[in-house]
Amino acid sequence: MKIEDQILKSLQLEFKRRINEEGLHRIAKCLSMLTEQEVWLRPNVNTVSIGNLVMHLSGNVRQWICAGLGGQKDIRTRDLEFSTESGINKEELMERIAQTISAANKVVDEMTAADLNKKFDVQVYKENGLSIIVHVVEHFSYHVGQITYAVKSLKNIDTQYYPEDLG
Repeated sequence: MKIEDQILKSLQLEFKRRINEEGLHRIAKCLSMLTEQEVWLRPNVNTVSIGNLVMHLSGNVRQWICAGLGGQKDIRTRDLEFSTESGINKEELMERIAQTISAANKVVDEMTAADLNKKFDVQVYKENGLSIIVHVVEHFSYHVGQITYAVKSLKNIDTQYYPEDLG
């Protein structure tokens, strides 16, 4: 196997580990700890709710991976990700993000080594495939950290993400 193909395979596996096994798992755990009201709580006018962050992650992943890398139609309505204040329950939020991640996994799995350096249009940017993957993993992790912090602050609990946390 050529080195480019080995790098691509490693990147695809790492994408899934960081997004699916860490990020998606943590979002599900956090949402399970909250009431519907807490999901949409905005502590002040300068912050968004956990529900907004989940919607934002779904929109971002769909735009950057599915539309950008995958060439699908860009259906993102970014303003709604931040202006929505209720009306979507925890299960619907989880289903949306899970479906988005599933679609993104398929796009990433279908990448070729040449796609890592190929330029793609995303928002107002021209980014190569590697940059898109790095952006999405970093962005996802950043907001999952915000969600985790919000849940820990709101509930005064340890999310127990790691096996050593369980005793």
